[in-house]
Formats: sequence, structure tokens, C-alpha cells
Amino acid sequence: MGVVIRQSIKGTVITYIGAFIGFLTTMFVVTKFLQPEDIGLIKVILEAGVMFAVLAQLGTSSSVMRFFPYFKDEKKKHNGFFFYALLVPFIGCLLFIPLYIFLKGPVTLLFAEKSSLFISYYYWVTPLIFFCAYLSVFEVYSNVNMRIVVPRFNREIVIRLCILAVYLLYGYHFINRSGLVAGYVITYGVAMWCLFLYLLKTSVTSLRHDVSYITRPLRKDIFRYSLYLIIGALGSTVLGKLDLFMITSQLGLSYAGIFTIAFYMAAVIEIPSRSISAISAPIAAEALKKGDFETANALYKKVSLHQLLTGGLIFILLWANIDNIFAIIPNGAVYAGGKWVVFFIGLAKLIEVTLNFGGMLIGFSRYYYWSLYFVFFIIVVGILTNYLLIPVWGIAGAALATAVSCLLSCSVQQWIVLKKVKGNPYSSGTLKLIVIFLLLTGINYFLFKFDNPWIDGISRSIVLAATGAVLLYVLKVSGEVNNTARALVNKVKHLLWK
Repeated sequence: MGVVIRQSIKGTVITYIGAFIGFLTTMFVVTKFLQPEDIGLIKVILEAGVMFAVLAQLGTSSSVMRFFPYFKDEKKKHNGFFFYALLVPFIGCLLFIPLYIFLKGPVTLLFAEKSSLFISYYYWVTPLIFFCAYLSVFEVYSNVNMRIVVPRFNREIVIRLCILAVYLLYGYHFINRSGLVAGYVITYGVAMWCLFLYLLKTSVTSLRHDVSYITRPLRKDIFRYSLYLIIGALGSTVLGKLDLFMITSQLGLSYAGIFTIAFYMAAVIEIPSRSISAISAPIAAEALKKGDFETANALYKKVSLHQLLTGGLIFILLWANIDNIFAIIPNGAVYAGGKWVVFFIGLAKLIEVTLNFGGMLIGFSRYYYWSLYFVFFIIVVGILTNYLLIPVWGIAGAALATAVSCLLSCSVQQWIVLKKVKGNPYSSGTLKLIVIFLLLTGINYFLFKFDNPWIDGISRSIVLAATGAVLLYVLKVSGEVNNTARALVNKVKHLLWK
């Protein structure tokens, strides 16, 4: 766990710097210079690109995680593993980019009435599919080589700064809407090539390969695993983008823009989990390859506990300051319509960060195909709940539908983890965390409300964060957290007495 903690700390620092840049960009630049319709357009283009990129990978990202231990051998240049990591997404792009182009007719019928602007920029998604597919593959290949810092820097800081520059150019009228879309797409292309050059310098990237190394049983296992991942990706990607696409088709791009801003606020809950999961996943894959369920499940408990801890505290602080945030950001009265989107999406994210590592365990084990048994059921639930709730509660209804779908999906997933891998993420620390969150929610209710949103937000956050930190330490929720706290205190004492 020491490697996990060290790498996670480095990755998390970069992630939070990027999140700070993203926060300033979204809350103070995007809301000032872009109309809700512009925000909705950019978000739909990105999500469409990401959705087809996931399909075009043909399961490569997860396959890299699962099968890299079978190829790993630096002396033999990992037996041509990098070659296959490049080849499979290329085949996928040849299949799914033409499919996306072919689907323009049906998509036009779906979006023409409320969101015709998206149709005008429909083809900009095609290069984005290629960029996003390979960007994700390069990131995963870096992760399995235990290098998460630069890829994280590339995604969290380089991309965000480039996009900020594009927004400012648009806001000050140096480029028009077409330039905005082009700049956004090109940014991902630049990020992809930057990471590729980094891999060439730091990792084994030989294209030499020996087809005979892949034995018939291994080839059969890879093919079956990838096939199930493609089917699973079809379900999970549709489910993940369902709310945004249904809002766009039923309500329009402006509502999609408001939903996007609210969704972004809630998305900060999952930021710490990205680094923890990225560095923990290869360790879990290695353990499950050896059939070491005890190590994998011990890792599951720790990952789940710490992701609930960080995600829960962020959610408490976010919801405690939600009115202050809308009072501070430009055009906050417009985006305040997404207040309950923040709440419901926040709950969904909290469930995800707590239980999603269990899904990785299933994916890395020989029971990976079980997830397919319920994914399409969850899609049907998502479509029905969105269809029923959006006309009644608008974008808040879409967020509630997402939370319900997430709860059902993670519950079934956890049942599979428990039955097949004997994985249980819950511990006494989980219960202690729930008690702490309830106490902090109660304390927030009784805190004095200042008229100035800045003063109220800062004072409220300090009280809740300090109280939460004390409770975490006193109740000994996490041994790792307490040890880190004691080490910091000792270091400060040493500096003071030096």
C-alpha cells in the first residue's frame, strides 16, 4: 500500500491543481463568456466523442490492465504488448468512426427540434473519437508501468489550460463559435500526441512482436474478454451519457448547459478517487492473476474507505456552500436552476467512488462477464426514469434518474463482487464515516449565516473541515490517515525546535 499512497499523493496534488484551474475556468470564465447553449454544445460534442471513443477502443483500456501482467518482461520489451495496444483501437476507429457518420440521419431526427445547433457541428466529433481513444489507451499504458504523474498532469493541467485559452479567445471575440469548437477538439489532439511522445521516452514502446507468444488459450481469453468489454462498454457508455443526451433532445442545449455546470460541481467529489484507482488497479490485477483474493479484497476495503472519506467530505462542503457558490459565480441566477442536480449527482458520485473499485475486481477476475447480465437492465431503467422524470422535474429529474440508476447498478455489482470474489468493502471505518457525515450535516444546519457569500463560505468550510478532521482522528477511522497526521505533526515540531 506504500507505493499506492506515494503515487496517489503525487497524482492527487496534480489533480487538485488541475481541479482548481478547472474550477476557476468553469465557474468564472465559462459562466461569464459562454451562453448556456454554447456550454451545452461543447459538452454534447465531448460526450459523443468520448462515448464512441470508448467503443472504438474495443476494450483496450481494461484489457491492458488485465493482461499486461501476462506480457510483462522488460528484457523482452513486454513481448510486443505496446504494438497490440496500438493496433486494436486503430481497428476500432475504422469500425466506429464510419458508424458515427452513418448515424447522422437518426441523430438529426432526434435533435433537430430542440438542439439543431449540434447537427451543424456534427462532424467535429469524428477526430475527437480518435484523439480520446488513444489518449485513454496511452494513459492506461503509463499506469501499468507505474507512471501516473505525467499522464495526470497532461489531462488535468495541460488540457485545462489549453481549453481555458480557447474560452478566453472566444470570450474576447478573437474566434467565433466554429473556432471555439475547433480549438476544443484540437486540444485533445495535442494532449494525445504529448502523452505519446512521453511514452516513447520513458516506457517500453517497441512495435516488435511475436505472434507465437500469444498461445491459443491466452488468445481465446483475450478475445472473449474484449468481446464482453465491447458489449459492456456499449451499455455503460450509453448509461453514463443518457441524462445529457435526453436533456438535449427533450429540453435543448441551454438546459444541457445548465446541467453541465451543475454536474461539474458534483464531479469534484470523484477527483481524489482517480489517482487512488489508477495506481491501485495494476496491483489488484496482479493479485487476481495469482488468485490472491485476500490481497485484492484487503486493497478493496482500503480503497473504498478512503474514497468514501474524501468524497464524502467534499460532498458535505459542497452542499453546505451551494447557495454561496451560485451567489458568487457570474450569471449565478441562471445556473442556480441546477441546484438539485448538484445534490442528486453528488449522491451518485459518492456511491460510485465507494463501490466502483469492486467493478474493477470483477473485471480483472475470471468472472468479468457477469457484469453483462445486468447492464442492459440498468439502461432500460435509466431510459424509463429519465423519460418519466425529465418532463416533471426537468434537469433535476434527469439527475435523480442518474442517482437511481447508479444505486441499482452499484448494488447489483456489489452483490456479484461478494458472491464471486468474496469482496466486501465495508468495515467499522465505514460506519464511523457515516456518523461523522451526519454530525457535520447537523452542525452546518446550526451555523450562523453571513450575508456576504465569501465570508459565509470560508467560515462555514473552515468549521466543517476542522471538525471533520478532529472527528476522523479521534474516532480512528483510518490508520493510514492517523499515521500521516502524526508524521506531519512530528515534522512541524522538528522544524519548530530545530
